[in-house]
Amino acid sequence: MEKRDPKTVVAIILGGGAGTRLFPLTKRRAKPAVPIGGAYRLIDVPMSNCINSGINKVYILTQFNSASLNRHLARAYNFGGAANFGDGFVEALAATQTPGEAGKNWFQGTADAVRQFHWLFEGPRSKDIEDVLILSGDHLYRMDYMDFVQNHRQSGADITISSLPIDDSRASDFGLMKIDNKGRVLSFSEKPKGNDLKAMRVDTTVLGLSKDEAEKKPYIASMGVYVFKKDILFNLLRWRFPTANDFGSEIIPASAKEFYIKAYLFNDYWEDIGTIRSFYEANLALTEHPPRFSFYDAAKPIYTSKRNLPPSKIDGCKIIDSIISHGSFLTSSLIEHSVVGIRSRINFNVVLQDTVMLGADYYETDSEIAYAISKGKVPIGIGENTKIRECIIDKNARIGKNVVIENSERVQEADRTSEGFLIRSGVTVIMKNSTIKDGTVI
Repeated sequence: MEKRDPKTVVAIILGGGAGTRLFPLTKRRAKPAVPIGGAYRLIDVPMSNCINSGINKVYILTQFNSASLNRHLARAYNFGGAANFGDGFVEALAATQTPGEAGKNWFQGTADAVRQFHWLFEGPRSKDIEDVLILSGDHLYRMDYMDFVQNHRQSGADITISSLPIDDSRASDFGLMKIDNKGRVLSFSEKPKGNDLKAMRVDTTVLGLSKDEAEKKPYIASMGVYVFKKDILFNLLRWRFPTANDFGSEIIPASAKEFYIKAYLFNDYWEDIGTIRSFYEANLALTEHPPRFSFYDAAKPIYTSKRNLPPSKIDGCKIIDSIISHGSFLTSSLIEHSVVGIRSRINFNVVLQDTVMLGADYYETDSEIAYAISKGKVPIGIGENTKIRECIIDKNARIGKNVVIENSERVQEADRTSEGFLIRSGVTVIMKNSTIKDGTVI
């Protein structure tokens, strides 16, 4: 039994593309910096999984709107002190231009992003690294990466892919894999339908599912979480497929013929937070009893930045199936099946239902609030007598009094950015820093 040595593993967290499907949450922030669960950001999930797995060498590759992500990483994961992290590091690597013609290109995809920084893995700092873990910055799950790496090492695989067993209803939304009876990956199919989908059925008992469960979930989907032998990874990127830009759709399918690629079973909660609808549903799922994913686990906590906020102050409210984050002020309101983010202000007689409120980055003082009201302006938070349903409220939004946001006409898509909101997949999104005036009806 090879000993588990996380020091020989480096993790690369991919910051993701422009995040157009998560717009407007990604208008001014990278996908991994999008807030989730009231007090966290998406990047906290893979970062905490790394810390809880003992992996202390982490690179985060970013290209779009990375200011808030870099700020959060510096505040939350400052491993500068040698005492707490030994030889570890957490470094954000932004897309950069280098000398020469090829150096003028931005990252063209996930694989290209890693390729452009290949030189980092050739220095003395990386001499002990054996395996490279490739992670995504926009998934919600809790996983011990060293179990995954260990499985990869014991099997002797060149590449191991963490995979999810899934049923018929969701299978065609994913990249599926065909495996043999040893768990070796033979072929891939990207979002297959009809007969192509049926052809991808596999016996998932091979990966350790019980017979009953294997019948219910006869497909395995790639989670976009990979571990590569270091030498194989850079051989593939630089020499074997120097023009392939993406791991999931190009490099890995093309490697299946000549390299040993293995599937590793992850049979637990996992959600890709790639769209407004999935973001909305994953947040509200945290309010279930018991939730399928909980940020609270004493042995494997999810870390985030220390904000030193006071506990929330709640006066005369009725709160049902909701999460209220710290530093909030709630007065005589009804909050039902909602997530309320840090530093939120919810005033008298507000009704908030099925809503994800991301909170605020700062407080307004009582005098600032009084001044804003005297000038006919709207303070940060939600004004009195306002009713809100099925909504995502981005940070620092100013929602006035007697506002109604409930999309009663069930509009699916609408772009009203000039008025401070959009509707995506039926969910109303109030944009960051926007103002919704008193008496508005959406």
